Amino acid sequence: MASVCGFVSGVATSGFWDASGYPAVQEAYPAAPGSALIGIKFFVSVSGMIYPFLVVHNASSGNWKLNVIIPLVMSIVCLVLAIIAPFAYDDQKKASEGKKDKSDNAVQAEIDAAKAAMLVKPNKFIVFLVMFYAFLCMAIMYGAQQYTKAFGLSVCGLSEIQAAGMTSIYTIGSICAVLFWAFMMAKLKWNPLKVVLIDSICTAVALAGVLFIHQVAIIYIAIAMLGFFAAGGALQTGLAVVQLFNPGPKGRNTGIYYTFMGAASYLIPVVAAQLTKSSGEASAVYSLMIMLLVFAILAILSSLYLVAQHKKIFGKSAL
Repeated sequence: MASVCGFVSGVATSGFWDASGYPAVQEAYPAAPGSALIGIKFFVSVSGMIYPFLVVHNASSGNWKLNVIIPLVMSIVCLVLAIIAPFAYDDQKKASEGKKDKSDNAVQAEIDAAKAAMLVKPNKFIVFLVMFYAFLCMAIMYGAQQYTKAFGLSVCGLSEIQAAGMTSIYTIGSICAVLFWAFMMAKLKWNPLKVVLIDSICTAVALAGVLFIHQVAIIYIAIAMLGFFAAGGALQTGLAVVQLFNPGPKGRNTGIYYTFMGAASYLIPVVAAQLTKSSGEASAVYSLMIMLLVFAILAILSSLYLVAQHKKIFGKSAL
């Protein structure tokens, strides 16, 4: 029963909430949809800092059932908000009832306008590449969040307290990045592809620092960089890049994008378990960090290729 409920909750959160919430946020702030997507990351980070403390407190005080009741109540709140939330498309459709013209479908009109801005239609490889970024980004985020502490303990010789501090630094870095990138895209109108390229380059630099310089200060700086550039909205900004190169129904695009993300979430723990079983924890986490560095380099190469293609497709540089 627990396995069934876990599966259903995964479908509900990643399959339905993400596939609907992300498009809704983009449509709610059309002037800067990339910043709107990063705004989701801000609230995710805040809840990720607060809720674990509640879980531990409730469990230690014998009120573990609250850890189930709280998400249940919040799910009901989300349901109520989804029912009462107004959407522009709803109003436009009501206003156009009975009118048979091409402008009565606001969603299709938006898609057509995005396609009209293209000089050349992106090929299938480009569409795959913008989707595959979700796999690379999620693999780096998941690996950095789950295994950097173990890396610090087993490879770098950090104490338990020093290693535990890495998680807090990582989270703080991600929250700072959300505010920074939201400003850069909303106020300075930075192209989301430019942000993705910067995130990829700096993530690779941070992972190289963790791997090859085993000093506490350098490791802390590198972990802060990983939080800022890898977990600070890179995944959400990548979704904005998807909409840029592959205009279409936002729910469909988000669903495909998060399928690649889900594949990374499944694959990384499986690889980690196999490596640990075959070579021990220290060797396993070191191999994992090397793999994350390779993924970051692939993200850089993919971003550079997309930057070059952006010039051909839209007639202007993304940088």
